[in-house]
Amino acid sequence: MDKFNGNQFSNLWASNLYYPFNSHNEWELASWLLHSGLSMRAIDSFLSLSIIQLLNISFCTARALHGLAELLPGGPCWHSMEITPSQPTKHPVHLYWHDPLECIAWLLNHPLFSDQLNFIPRCVYKMPKKLCRVYTEWMTTDDAWHMQSQLPSGVTLLGMILSSDKMNITTLCGGRVAHPLLVSLANIKMSTCLKLSSNSFMLATLLPVPKFMHKNKHMHGLLEDRLIHECLDIILEPIKQAAKLGIMLLDSLGHMQYSGKLKVHPTNIQVFFHEAQHFCLSGVSDPFWRDIPLSCPSTFITPEPLHHLHKEFWDHNMKWCINVVGEAKIDFCFSVLQPTVGFHHFKGGVAKLKQVTGCMHCDVQHYIFGVITGAAPPKIITAIHVLMDFRYQVQAYHIDDDNLHIISSVLDEFHMHKQSILNHGAQCSKGNKPINNWHIPKLELMQSIIPSVKHVGVTIQWTADVTEHAHVSEIKTPASASNNNNYDPQICQYLNCAEKCRMFELTTSLYESKIHSHEISDYEEVNLVSKMPGPTQPITDYFTISACLRTQDPDSIPFPLHSFIADGMAINLSYDPSLQCISVDATLVDFLNCEKVYGPSSVHTISRQCQGSSSSTLPFTDLQVWYKMWLQNTVIHDIMDILPAQTLFCSPPCETWTLGCYDAAIINVDPCFKWPESGLKGSWSTLLFHVTHKSILGHVVGQLHLLMRPFGKRGVRWSWTDHCLVYMQYATHLHILRCTKRVNGQCLGNVIPLSQVQVQTADN
Repeated sequence: MDKFNGNQFSNLWASNLYYPFNSHNEWELASWLLHSGLSMRAIDSFLSLSIIQLLNISFCTARALHGLAELLPGGPCWHSMEITPSQPTKHPVHLYWHDPLECIAWLLNHPLFSDQLNFIPRCVYKMPKKLCRVYTEWMTTDDAWHMQSQLPSGVTLLGMILSSDKMNITTLCGGRVAHPLLVSLANIKMSTCLKLSSNSFMLATLLPVPKFMHKNKHMHGLLEDRLIHECLDIILEPIKQAAKLGIMLLDSLGHMQYSGKLKVHPTNIQVFFHEAQHFCLSGVSDPFWRDIPLSCPSTFITPEPLHHLHKEFWDHNMKWCINVVGEAKIDFCFSVLQPTVGFHHFKGGVAKLKQVTGCMHCDVQHYIFGVITGAAPPKIITAIHVLMDFRYQVQAYHIDDDNLHIISSVLDEFHMHKQSILNHGAQCSKGNKPINNWHIPKLELMQSIIPSVKHVGVTIQWTADVTEHAHVSEIKTPASASNNNNYDPQICQYLNCAEKCRMFELTTSLYESKIHSHEISDYEEVNLVSKMPGPTQPITDYFTISACLRTQDPDSIPFPLHSFIADGMAINLSYDPSLQCISVDATLVDFLNCEKVYGPSSVHTISRQCQGSSSSTLPFTDLQVWYKMWLQNTVIHDIMDILPAQTLFCSPPCETWTLGCYDAAIINVDPCFKWPESGLKGSWSTLLFHVTHKSILGHVVGQLHLLMRPFGKRGVRWSWTDHCLVYMQYATHLHILRCTKRVNGQCLGNVIPLSQVQVQTADN
């Protein structure tokens, strides 16, 4: 708002809020064209249309449109300079950057984050006796507490996140590479920072990617590393001064926040590089962090899930499985898996996949354990299982001391079984030559995750998923709008224009709201701003839909409810069923007999025998049948965060699925157990070894075969009127799901209330 009011055209905005555009409608057209991704020629062609010229807009060419956009108030300014490296390069080296201190001030001052900032370090415990420490975000860790204790009274601690990774701009025409450096605030709450649409990361720098002319090609990597640290020294100088002396910054509510060398030049860089290699050093003599107060690479270089966990699985764990089981068998097992909505289906196998994304790494992890079971040696299966357990344990949003102890014991269990991987020759080099050591950096890094959680917080908050996504909006989209030549300055120009448009849209929206309402509260401003980050696909909230239906007049809504909440889960059915009538078998009689004995509120267990008979009478004649349903859960660690709904099919054979599509789900069969805290307590192995048991406690896995709603006979009352039921066939869940059968060979199944279905599983 201050930038808007302090602009050179602020006096003109009193009469026309959208100057240099004539009106709000003209600004909407201009904003759409600027964000459309159309080329300059395409925009010129659009503006030359007769119907557009009748609008009498203030710009008639793309160049004129961009000229008007340049007049809008902007964010941090771009800087550039030419750098002379120590060794000659093929082309001049240019550095483009934002002042990172301006980026931090911009994020701190942004209204979107006004209620999403943490400034107070704290220690969180599970119990009043302070015996079990809880670690979540950065402000709950030892480092934040220690740093704040060393600062003078009244000084606020701000943390800066730097993320850098090379990426390809083009692959077929020239192989152009960009090296962006993104910056964000560690004080932003984790729940906001991890949202891809929050725009919490800004492009601070485009680091140069030069081509050196040194005759020894092995030296090119060292020279590039040294140049990067030299550039970071230039870029981060304002941050270093602010860290030493402190600086006054303004937050989004208008409050002021006060936050607060000997160089080695070897004469022969090649000799220096070889000497550094003897000590496993990179050869960089002046790292950029050397003179930043309260900084140590052992803590601020954090593990992150995308590269250190999921990439480790793909580069090593997956290769062990392929080497032991065989490439052809792995591919065949993946190709015959039943497709499940919401989960990737690898119909061509996985062994020859290229350019595999982190999302695909997670998809393979859903299936790999079931695929290798029975084909790989038991100790290798155990080793991969405990690594998978470790991988998911460390991605929790809340980790306490008890969890850290469990994570440590899981890692110890892997070390107990890892020798079997070497004994079977599963670890091989590129030439299929067995490797007899464990010199794997990503595997060794797992040892540092537990101390990292204590020092800087949970690992999931440092994931590179957000920054990898930001590469699309900050690099690839601007590059696609360029002329494919000299990318860096055009990327900067595109981002500068985009930032001006976002700021102008936000500011005019706030002003317009004040004009219409005469007075708007800070809370309403925040709500208005929260709608501004960009176009995202909203998640259908069946929890809210179900809650609204409950509050309405029962006479105004049709029954039964097709959206309802059961045991913390939202269940939704389409209004029109797939079938109106279908025949039934004796399992429904068993369901009714159980309901008569225990009442309609009981949880139905699994019966070993089918007690119903064909002569039994049913209190209904017809069934409504659905072929699919939707289940929606909340995040385990934050019940306020709603996950996308999962689709479960129970479709009979058709043209699309010649054998039908019957998805698997986890079923609750005992009210004393709750998913997911209790897990699959009481497995089917208990029933297999003790055939006298007639039921199973806890949770089991089964396939949906029929989703129905019975219609009661006229004049006959029964307690399950207007309720939905599901017929499940149960399976053993000893890593591979197999249909459980009775003595006569029939599949074992039961009718249970739909509300007992807990969650979909992809391991089918």
